[in-house]
Amino acid sequence: MVDVVKNEILAYRSVKQLLGENYNLLNRQRQQQQRLSHERHKAQKQNAPNSFGESELGQYIDRLLADAIIAIAKTYQADSIVIPKLRDMREQISSEIQSRAEKKCPGYKEAQQKYAKEYRISIHRWSYGRLIESIKSQAAKVGISTEIGTQPIKGSPQEKAGNLAVFAYQERQAA
Repeated sequence: MVDVVKNEILAYRSVKQLLGENYNLLNRQRQQQQRLSHERHKAQKQNAPNSFGESELGQYIDRLLADAIIAIAKTYQADSIVIPKLRDMREQISSEIQSRAEKKCPGYKEAQQKYAKEYRISIHRWSYGRLIESIKSQAAKVGISTEIGTQPIKGSPQEKAGNLAVFAYQERQAA
């Protein structure tokens, strides 16, 4: 939650804070995705049918996250919710993952590659499009507008979120 006029962050919530007591569902979904991915891989190696469907747990978690985000927006009487553009997100995440791997394992290329691969797998399993649609539909129900903004590449998650809101506000004022 950002006050763009004063350019200050009012509130920041992590996924764990947003989900609260339901955070264990996220871990369960990740384990389920990993298990299904492994089952698909085994089936592919045996040239067997591999139509392992996923449960609706991911969609439920997205709705819980959207509800929590909308509740915070209502608490602070927000005019709009700014959602980052997904267009360049993959490249940004890839470069961020690579820099994290280099910091975690300096000078050890194999460890960097292994860390980056595991991190990439966990990041790309999340359905950002589904989450964004859930946020948009929940916001529309309560009359809060949604905007799409360009997320900056550098900074902490809090700084990126704050700058995203400020940039979107500036673009709205310029238009």
